[in-house]
Amino acid sequence: MSADVVKLEVADGVALVTLNRPPVNAVNRAVRDRLIQIFDEATDRDDIRCLVLTGQGNIFSAGADLKQRPDPSVPGQYWDHNRVTRETGNAIRECAKPVIAAVNGGAMGAGFGLMASCDIFMASENAFFSMPEIDVGLAGGAAMIREFFSRSFARRIMFTGDRIPAAELYRLGVIDSVWPQEELVPAAMKMAARIAEKSPLGIKYAKNSCNFVELMSPKDAYRFEQNFTYELSKTEDAKEARTAQLEKRKPVFKGR
Repeated sequence: MSADVVKLEVADGVALVTLNRPPVNAVNRAVRDRLIQIFDEATDRDDIRCLVLTGQGNIFSAGADLKQRPDPSVPGQYWDHNRVTRETGNAIRECAKPVIAAVNGGAMGAGFGLMASCDIFMASENAFFSMPEIDVGLAGGAAMIREFFSRSFARRIMFTGDRIPAAELYRLGVIDSVWPQEELVPAAMKMAARIAEKSPLGIKYAKNSCNFVELMSPKDAYRFEQNFTYELSKTEDAKEARTAQLEKRKPVFKGR
């Protein structure tokens, strides 16, 4: 596995993960394997409390590498490819640490899917988003975007391959914020640093809560979160958070 296709830099609790396949950061097997490795490791690394995912250059990712498609005539090859494709997004979604997408340009197909797997979406003014599979003889992507758009708009994206600018996704409330390109990654790193200062256990429970309540009825979801609150209340970090609030000082969390 080549570490060069995805760069990892860690400092002060924040990991900067950069897609690094010029010119368009196309996602191939090496990229997927490396992303899975990084985000699985991040769950266990105490020196990482939040991650930022971005791309080198002026594009986030043009999507799957069409030069590395599986051969359906080879038994098992397509299913192996599909499994790794699914697990790439799952590794990001299931990582115990929050992941901020800093979308620095076009996010197409699999690139859009990578963003959709993250927790917080930030984009540059020149960014755009599309699902162009319809134009290259493929299908897929509805499962990635359905939670963000109306029924009609999601189908428009799937059926036309239209490129939707960042400003439109901000207007629709899909992305958190839009920045001049040179300010995007610094802004995302600043957001990540704020999250990294929070209780590691609290953040872990918060992300699990956000992931699972989406699958539950409001009644079950509220009970689920109350159970998390109960478990958190018994931790040293929770006691430290309450004490720091009363003493009007910055808390010192130990992750236990």
